[in-house]
Amino acid sequence: MRIALIAHDKKKQDLIQFSTAYKEVLEKHELFATGTTGLKISEATGLQIHRFQSGPLGGDQEIGAMIAKDKMDMVLFFRDPLTAQPHEPDVSALIRLCDVYLVPLATNMGTAEILIHGLERGDFSWREIIQARKGGQNG
Repeated sequence: MRIALIAHDKKKQDLIQFSTAYKEVLEKHELFATGTTGLKISEATGLQIHRFQSGPLGGDQEIGAMIAKDKMDMVLFFRDPLTAQPHEPDVSALIRLCDVYLVPLATNMGTAEILIHGLERGDFSWREIIQARKGGQNG
C-alpha cells in the first residue's frame, strides 16, 4: 500500500513516535511524506520514505495529486487543530480529495492506530469496498 505521512509542526514528534512504534508495519509499505516530516521520520526510524516538498511549499498538493491519480491508498495526517496554518487552503483541499477519492484519512493518532492495526492484520476488506465504489463512479 502507498501511505502518505504528514504532520503539522507541533505534531511532528507525535508522528515520529507513531512511526517508531509501528515501524514493522510501515516498512512493509511504500511511504511518502512532506519534506521535513519525511526527513525527521526517516532519521528517527531508518524507514525508506519518498519525500515531497514541505507542506507550505506544495508538498500537500503533491500528495493531493497522487490521490487524484489513484496512486495513494492511505493518508496519516497529524493535524494541529489549535494553531492557524498559513497553508490551510492546501490542507482543506487534501482532506477534500481524500473524501472525493475514498482514501482513508487519519487526522489524529487514535484514528491512525485503527488504520495501522487493520494493515497489521492484513484486513483490506475496506479497500475492496472502495474499489467497488470507485468502479461505480466511473461507470
